[in-house]
Formats: sequence, C-alpha cells, structure tokens
Amino acid sequence: MKILTPLRLAVALSAALTCAARADAVEDFYKGKTIYGLVGVSPGGEYDFQLRLVAKYLGKYIPGHPNIIAQNMTGATGMVMANYLYKVAPRDGTYIGLIQNGLPTSQAVGMEGVQFDASKYNWIGSIAPTVETMAVWKTTGVKTIEDAKKTEVIAGCVGSSGITLTYPVMLNDLLGTKFKMVMGYTGSGPLNIAMERGEVSARNNSWSSWNASKPDWVTNKDIEILVYSGPKPADLNGAPSLDELVKDPEDRQVVDVVTAGNGLGHPFAMPPGVPQERVEAIRKAFADMLNDPDFRKDAQAAKIDIEPVSAQALEKAALGAINASDKAKQRARKYFQ
Repeated sequence: MKILTPLRLAVALSAALTCAARADAVEDFYKGKTIYGLVGVSPGGEYDFQLRLVAKYLGKYIPGHPNIIAQNMTGATGMVMANYLYKVAPRDGTYIGLIQNGLPTSQAVGMEGVQFDASKYNWIGSIAPTVETMAVWKTTGVKTIEDAKKTEVIAGCVGSSGITLTYPVMLNDLLGTKFKMVMGYTGSGPLNIAMERGEVSARNNSWSSWNASKPDWVTNKDIEILVYSGPKPADLNGAPSLDELVKDPEDRQVVDVVTAGNGLGHPFAMPPGVPQERVEAIRKAFADMLNDPDFRKDAQAAKIDIEPVSAQALEKAALGAINASDKAKQRARKYFQ
C-alpha cells in the first residue's frame, strides 16, 4: 500500500476540492436554465428525431438538470444553423447543435457560405457512426450499380449541397452512374414523400435513417440499395461497398473526403469558447445518457443502433476531411453546387 506524504496528500485533497468546486459551479449554472438544442433541417428525418430523443433524456444527466428545448433552424442543408452556433449563439453552455455530418467536408472543399471552423467546435458525442447508402425506387427496374450506369434515374436531394447531393454526383463521376439531380427539398420527410409520389426515383440516405423513418420500405423491398459506405450493418445484405467498387487510390482519397461524415454519425457540438468545465459536464452527461435503459428502449424502437462516438473521435473525423490533400479536396469540390 502506497502511503502519501503530507505534501502529496495536500495536493490530492486540493485537486479533489477543485473538482468538487467545478462540479458545484456547473450545477449552480445549469439549475433553472434552459438549453436550446438546434438542428439544421426540417422535422421528419433522422437528424430531427435524434435531436428530440437526446433532448428528452440529456437533462437528466446534466448537473442542475436544465430543461432542453429542441428547435429547427433550417437553411442551406444545415449550414445556417452551423454558422449560427459558431458565430452567434451564446458561448455559455446553453446552446448545443446537431451538426450535419457533411459540413466539415463543405469547409474542407471551400464551400461558399461556410462561416465556421469545424476544428474549433466543442464536439460532444454521437450516438453511432453513419452508413451512407444510395437507394432507388422499386419501379425503376434498377437493381444494381451496373443497371444505374445504363439507365438514367432522377434523384432528389435536400437543399443544394451536402451528402444527399454529393454522394450521387460522386457516383456519377467515379463509377459512371446516370443520376439526374433534382435539388431543393427542405428535409428528409419531404424528399421521401417525393419518392412516393414519383417526383424522384432515387436518393442518398443513411441506413439507420431508412430503418428509423421508413422501415416498411426496407421490409417490403420498395427500395433497392445499390451501394453503401461505412461499416457494413449486419442487416444490409447484397449491396456492395463503395470501397469495393472504387479501385484507383486517388479516387479513394476523394471518396474519403466526401464520406468523412460516416465517422461523425449525427454529431452534437457546442460553440467554441464555452467554459471547459461545462463542456466536460455535457460530454459526460451525453455518455451517461447513452446507457439509460429508457433511452436505449426508445432508440431500439426507432431502430437506432448505439455505438458511441467520442468527442475526440468526432474531432479526428472532422480533421480528416479538413487536412486531406489539396488535390483530393479540389476534385471533391466539383460535387458541390
């Protein structure tokens, strides 16, 4: 047994008292406060659902138990909200945003309108990584990537930037598919309605979003998954991975830039400049929330897998896009409108 000297004991006690004082200060700050949770897309999709799920449980684990209100701030595929969180939102710990995971790539390729630096957000955590897919409606007759190289298919996307646009445009460029893009849908919900109505016949979406928002489409084979990127889910059968199809090393670097959001999942972040003890308290609360039995029950009912992505992993994924080679970023840039 190691015996502490009086000096070491004093240092240890001082550190413990400092931590306790910080915890008390965080609790005192959040007691009676409201945290505003922002998401940059309209209601009806997985981003909106995940924000509201987190808002339901997160306050239980934050010292002081603040109320959390979920709000939609739409525009430019989440960029309006991301800019607001970075430049305008109070930096006191009362704002948290669910960032569109393609936005660090938007910054990396020099997308017009970016007013944030993704490396300076206070990343909080993500429920799980993302698996991106490209799906076509059952009436197209297209069942494989090879079919999509021979048949023009109208694909819809949210806004005029982001992964719902860049993913199919990248497939056109690197694999020779013939997706014809229709831009401007305000969110996943309206875009899904457009598929049902026959306005569009294809779209990019995450596998978890398909299972959460349209599980009947998956079960009934209303959609055909042509390709995916990211870790392969156990329940996604038959579709090839993009890594299997893209052989050229330089093309693979472009894929890595465009799909950097896979590692981010649906990432939560706070503005830069928030006091560190509050950031750490929110990070811990987020991690603790993911183990809440009721949270897990609600997530399971919505078919959301829980594979936690830490704040450090989120920062690494964002930097992976930002610090990619200039050549890869320049090539990826042409996929953005």
